[in-house]
Amino acid sequence: MGRIIAIANQKGGVGKTTTSINLSASLAAKGKKVLVIDTDPQGNTTSGFGIEKNELENTIYELILGECSIRDCIISNIIKNVSVVPSNVNLAAAEIELIGVDKKEYILKNEVDYVKDDYDFIIIDCPPSLNMLTINSMTTADSVLVPIQCEYYALEGLSQLIHTINLVKERLNPDLRIDGVVFTMYDSRTNLSMQVVENVKQNLNQKVYNTLIPRNIRLAEAPSYGMPINMYDPKSAGAEAYMQLAEEVIKNK
Repeated sequence: MGRIIAIANQKGGVGKTTTSINLSASLAAKGKKVLVIDTDPQGNTTSGFGIEKNELENTIYELILGECSIRDCIISNIIKNVSVVPSNVNLAAAEIELIGVDKKEYILKNEVDYVKDDYDFIIIDCPPSLNMLTINSMTTADSVLVPIQCEYYALEGLSQLIHTINLVKERLNPDLRIDGVVFTMYDSRTNLSMQVVENVKQNLNQKVYNTLIPRNIRLAEAPSYGMPINMYDPKSAGAEAYMQLAEEVIKNK
């Protein structure tokens, strides 16, 4: 049965999509079968795998509205061992269209239940907000992995995210847990990055992954070529970091 991990933080620009793409590709490179679900209307995870997001017949939007099944919208083996449930800007309307729909918090979970045994890992990229799409993702997931940017305001908003996770756990998904926090955009040359890591470790009663994802130009370039970092530049610091993170995630049962 697949482990389902939602990658969430309502702050934008913290490396959620970068982590979704590259953690998935790194898990796949280690022989794991992975399904990536893009629940962000920006569809950056979708295009990060080289999928032309605006020319798709079936996406997560159609899935959430009940117009297709999950198997209809999975794009299989976009790279070896990675399949994708894509997203595009149409998804932005889903929130409004779901008003009044019964049990709307469980729509994604009910669909994922059909396929979760086909994969070792299901990675869900959440939008940068605490909306119905994020709630659906957390109701579906076993755990939440939280990327945090190494910057001064790193802890801001984190308590709100943890509060949301706890609410979902209390009311919708009693098995949900925080998988851990992973630091992104780490710059070993600055004191600030090191201070942020220490500060979060002291103030956060959560598991913190040992792997630090560096601020890396190759990592930033890879999505524009529609490739994960381990295919775009496998020897880069970013590729090595995500392979280490994948190793940690596999061990973190």
